[in-house]
Amino acid sequence: MKKTTEYLIVIVVLAVVIAIGAAIWAWSGLYNIGADDHHWKVTYNALQTVRDRSIHVRSKDIKIPSLDDPQLILKGAGQYAAMCTGCHLRPGMEDSELRKGMYPQPPDLSKVHVDPQDAFWVIKHGIKMSAMPAWGLDGSHDDQTIWSMVAFLEKLPGMTPEQYKAIVAKAPPDEDMDMDEDGGHSHSHGSEAAHQDQHEGSATPGMAMSASMSGMDMPGAAPSDLELKAGGSPQAEATAQAFQAALDNGNRDAAVALLADNASISEGGSTQSRADYASHHLGEDIAFLKNAQVKRLSRVSAASGDRAQVVTESEIRPTSKGRPVTLRSHEMMQLQRTNGAWKIVSIDWSSKANPPSRDGSQ
Repeated sequence: MKKTTEYLIVIVVLAVVIAIGAAIWAWSGLYNIGADDHHWKVTYNALQTVRDRSIHVRSKDIKIPSLDDPQLILKGAGQYAAMCTGCHLRPGMEDSELRKGMYPQPPDLSKVHVDPQDAFWVIKHGIKMSAMPAWGLDGSHDDQTIWSMVAFLEKLPGMTPEQYKAIVAKAPPDEDMDMDEDGGHSHSHGSEAAHQDQHEGSATPGMAMSASMSGMDMPGAAPSDLELKAGGSPQAEATAQAFQAALDNGNRDAAVALLADNASISEGGSTQSRADYASHHLGEDIAFLKNAQVKRLSRVSAASGDRAQVVTESEIRPTSKGRPVTLRSHEMMQLQRTNGAWKIVSIDWSSKANPPSRDGSQ
């Protein structure tokens, strides 16, 4: 009995010493928390095992619904394009600025299949101490929406870049996430988060009406007394209209054909090349406009030699979280004429919600 008591005392003392030592070590700051200082392999493997077992134990009783419904898969494609590609990539995308600095690296879901029960649980609840958010927190995404993402993930591995672009272009608008807090169109939502591409800004309605060509950042600009006006450059305006019609009609090839090889597309302060826009964000714009009502309010233009500028103000009425939203969109295009045809050199988009009226409507 005496020896048992002595053993217990020794164990308690050792536990206290270890606890004090661990506390001193933690407080010292000796542990490097930086993502660029990786774990020992044994530590990494242990943490991976803890994570995987934790997920599987909690997901094993989840009932999987039918995941073959084409509309469910389409909805999931839109959700994935809007929320996930910055970390989990897409077909044809090798890395992203966000992902390459993350540790541990998120799986490339265009190449890796995930068990549907585990995928549902992770999307809904997230993972602590990682960049994976809980998309189901406070009902922000209901179970049906989360299952749509799981349904798409079942089809994603092995999908070609062309197949991915096609399915995203057909996806319905993302009513939960296409709007920021002010109602601005936002494609990224923290998902292709690397781009942070948003139709939000502070464009003042009508600001382009009196804009002088002297403010255009383009070679060969016209004299400062040449102002933008309706019909200032009919052919350039026709090109701008054709591009908008291609987006409205979901005609990807027609839209890309109107962009110059060196074209740049800017939204919310982020700029994409023609290739980057065509490979991804173009599909999101088409999906966003698919069920939105667009009303052009004005279009003005001016030209100087083979250069032109077209500015368009529009009213866009999509639906966000089941309610209609009215946006005031500002589009500024720079164009160049080559071999008699106008090509779009740059597009700068911004939009903001129209202020509500006194009765609360928009």
